[in-house]
Amino acid sequence: MFAARRLLPSMSGLMALEAVDRLGTASAAAEELALTQGAVSRALQALEGQLGAQLFLRDRQRLRLTPAAQDYARQVRSGLMTISQASLKLRANPEGGSLNLAILPAFGVQWLAPRLPRFARAHPGVTVNLSTRLRPFDLASSGFDAAIHFGRPDWPGADHLLLMEEVVLPVCAPALLPEALAHADDLARLPLLQLESRPGAWRRYLAAQGVTTAPPSGMQFDQFATMMQAALHGLGVALLPLFLIDEALADGRLVAAWPTEGRGLGSYYLVWPRDLPERAPLAAFRTWLMAEVATPPRS
Repeated sequence: MFAARRLLPSMSGLMALEAVDRLGTASAAAEELALTQGAVSRALQALEGQLGAQLFLRDRQRLRLTPAAQDYARQVRSGLMTISQASLKLRANPEGGSLNLAILPAFGVQWLAPRLPRFARAHPGVTVNLSTRLRPFDLASSGFDAAIHFGRPDWPGADHLLLMEEVVLPVCAPALLPEALAHADDLARLPLLQLESRPGAWRRYLAAQGVTTAPPSGMQFDQFATMMQAALHGLGVALLPLFLIDEALADGRLVAAWPTEGRGLGSYYLVWPRDLPERAPLAAFRTWLMAEVATPPRS
């Protein structure tokens, strides 16, 4: 660690280098940094001395970065941005920490968000920041501490915590189904709403009920939320996860078009980078989630 510290230049020199690279001149850098042009020049000379490498090609009154210095300046800019963002997070929550979580829209809004006040009460010093991501990405370089994943435990480079298996049920507005269906085959007489990302969902569900005829096509949606709204307004039958529809079933806005539950295509997981040091907010969040998924649903 001592050897690494010897290679760390002064912050003033790094800021001067980044500004000159971005703005093009020492005078513009001095104006942005609220320094004299002489102070910027001295900081750059000191930086060259610390690094033991030439950073600039001096052409009359203009400084031009060497190709190697341009690459170095880009990396310095990224490091300064990381320090700046960390400082903003500290100022926003000086007594705790932050947790940056990537969520899936339906699961995040319907299952996770109603539970977050309990986490906030248990951990008032942790700020949870939510962003929507629909597909796996590189957790280690993304700035996210963790993500909600649907499917199998196959997110590259991540550890997984099982939250729940997906269970689905065909539902519709009561007006669309004035009387109970006699057979699962009768579902084919109703408009079946489709989710673009799960084109075979109806076929699999009906096959599990012993129905061999191909399901009819129907309206397509790109999100569970919009498909649920279509079902609420009587546009057809939607095959939806139970966590999304439990309230609508309880208050009668939706009814089961067929009473048998089916298995979804996968399960929901919390995932986090396997090879990065664990931060305290993530450890607290994961422990809290483990207790949440072990607790029976509240009526």
